[in-house]
Amino acid sequence: MMVRGIRGATTVEHNEANEILRATTELLTQIVAENGTVPEDICSVFVTTTEDITATFPARAIRQMPGWELVPLMCALEIPVQPSLPKCIRLMVHVNTEKRQNEIRHVYLNEAKILRPDIAGQSASAK
Repeated sequence: MMVRGIRGATTVEHNEANEILRATTELLTQIVAENGTVPEDICSVFVTTTEDITATFPARAIRQMPGWELVPLMCALEIPVQPSLPKCIRLMVHVNTEKRQNEIRHVYLNEAKILRPDIAGQSASAK
């Protein structure tokens, strides 16, 4: 078994707690579904946001998901390089898996699809 990183990103329209929590839940739920994993397989989740997201910690959404109480989480700010995509939440999910690197499905939703157009279309249900 190896540890692999699964990337994901999404955006919100407003710096509002409920929207941030909803978007984070949606992103992580899709990452897990697309990669056929469960919380027990997750080593940790690194969460970053752009500096314009201040209404709540996105990790709060993950903590509220059933089965995720023991998964280590860390939040940080993205480097504010200009121009960068505003109101963006990114996840790096570290997972124990037998999958090869090319079998991992990274998930980009909403405006975040522009960050990695080369892999954004990989997911079965990219929005």
